[in-house]
Amino acid sequence: MNTKYLLIILTVLIASCSGRNDKSDAYGNFEATAIIVSSESNGKILKLDIEEGEIIKKNQIVGLIDTIDLFLKKQQLADQKRAVASRLASISSQIEVQQQQKKNLLVNKDRLEKLFKDGAATQKQMDDMNGSIDLVNKQIISIKTQKQGINDEIQAIGKQIAQVEEAIKKCYIINPVKGTILAKYAEQDEVTMFGKPIYKIANLDEMKLKVYISGSQLPQIKLGQRVEVLVDKDASTFLKLNGTICWISQTAEFTPKIIQTKKERVNLVYAVKVLVKNDGTLKIGMPGEIKFKY
Repeated sequence: MNTKYLLIILTVLIASCSGRNDKSDAYGNFEATAIIVSSESNGKILKLDIEEGEIIKKNQIVGLIDTIDLFLKKQQLADQKRAVASRLASISSQIEVQQQQKKNLLVNKDRLEKLFKDGAATQKQMDDMNGSIDLVNKQIISIKTQKQGINDEIQAIGKQIAQVEEAIKKCYIINPVKGTILAKYAEQDEVTMFGKPIYKIANLDEMKLKVYISGSQLPQIKLGQRVEVLVDKDASTFLKLNGTICWISQTAEFTPKIIQTKKERVNLVYAVKVLVKNDGTLKIGMPGEIKFKY
């Protein structure tokens, strides 16, 4: 065979092998777990200090919904509690009066018993004295019952105040996670309501590349496995990053239509998520590729 043709065939074989070695094992797009922060109260948004693309901290107060009605309700309940408490002081004074009266009756009973033994007092006088003591005891019990009712009323008002305070806390818009504002759904001075979305946030420090592999590739991977992640740096080169397989689907599915050819869409594949640390390069929806490290 002509040497020229041998060189051509050899070149084609080398290029073919090189192409297979450079070919990625799976393809997909980057995603992040986003949280939609919604209003927990009704009213006018008095303050909302966020902008799309801004990075904010966990537990940071980013806004405030009008609390005037709740504040006035709290004051009203506090006044009501004080009024009921003043009745409690009056009840306590009544109990003290009755107890003093009982003490006086017991002293008189002792004297009457001595007179009764000496025949200077009648049985009727003794019965009247015992009746008076019994009446005072019943009055003390009745007043104590009223006191318990007032205590229960004070506790009920206290619980209502606690509920209002909790509602006031929910008027503060507190960011639940550290992350980047992806979308803003409300503006300052707008009227919001319970459950209405205010903004969407996601932590972009770590992102997940969701790719799809064939059934034949499945035995080659496992959770925690390190892989090489490739993203487009320019038209001809890749940026290489390290990734870790953090999730493997347990069920097969047809290849998503948006990322594969019609021929490949009829194949069953398994979804895999790769966790990748983000240096600021990665964006949600950006395409990526992976190579398994054998």
